Parts: sequence; C-alpha cells; structure tokens
Amino acid sequence: MPEGGQTRWLWLSVLVVVLDQATKWMAEAALDPYLPVPLLPSLNLTLMYNEGAAFSFLAGAGGWQRWLFAGLALVVTVALTVWLRRLKPGEAMTAAGIALVIGGAVGNVIDRVKTGRVVDFIDVYVGSWHWPAFNVADSAITLGVVLLLLATLREAPAKG
Repeated sequence: MPEGGQTRWLWLSVLVVVLDQATKWMAEAALDPYLPVPLLPSLNLTLMYNEGAAFSFLAGAGGWQRWLFAGLALVVTVALTVWLRRLKPGEAMTAAGIALVIGGAVGNVIDRVKTGRVVDFIDVYVGSWHWPAFNVADSAITLGVVLLLLATLREAPAKG
C-alpha cells in the first residue's frame, strides 16, 4: 500500500468545508433569521441556528453540549482520517464517503467552536410539514454515509 493510503481524497473534504462556510456566510448576510424565502416548490431558504446535534438534540442543555459535540466531531474526524490512510487504491467509493463525512464534520465544528451553534438554512417541506433545516455540511455527511453503505454492500460477500 502506498504511503498515505487514500489521503489524496482529502481535497474533497476541503472543498466541502469551503462550500459549507461560504454558503453559511452568504445565508447570514442575505437572510433574516426564521423568515423563509421561497426558492422552489417545497424548498425555502430559512436562516436558523442549531445549538444541539442532529434534529436539535440537546439544544437546550445549557452550553456544555457545544464542547461535547465539537470534541466528538474532532475524534470522529481523526478516526476517519486514519481509516482513509489505510484504504487500498481500489476503494474509491469508500474514500469519497469518508472524505465527505470529514468535510461535513469539520464544517459544522467550525461553527460550533466559533459561535456555539451551527448555521442551517436549507428548508425542505411538504405542505405544512418541514424537515429540520440543514446545510451543506449536513448534506455532505449524509451523502458520505450513503456512499459508505453502498461500498459496504458492494464489498459484502455473497452468501451461498
């Protein structure tokens, strides 16, 4: 295995962080908090803040969760980077998935460390039901997990 495994995929992590931070900056500059701006049917841009984890888990916990979630994201990022380094050259789907998750985790941890809350602005809805608002980092994490699951299913030995 070449030195560094599949670490060349970290360019994708950097791209996710840059896009995530740029879009969050634009959302905060252009949108008023909690006032939806219709973009497409079933899609608004709505500036919101999340002090918790996914789906605002522990959002009202008093502030300690800021450092717990930031620390957890950093530990996961280190573990994923180690995994990335150990991948073989043919494991591109796994490498891309890991890189997307790393980029998303870093994008959200930047917000969490800087302000104690994550900027969300993508508001998907059907009728009066709204999915929890999210951002580019959340999208990258979701896509990364899907790629990891697909890679795992593709590599799973057939039972016979």
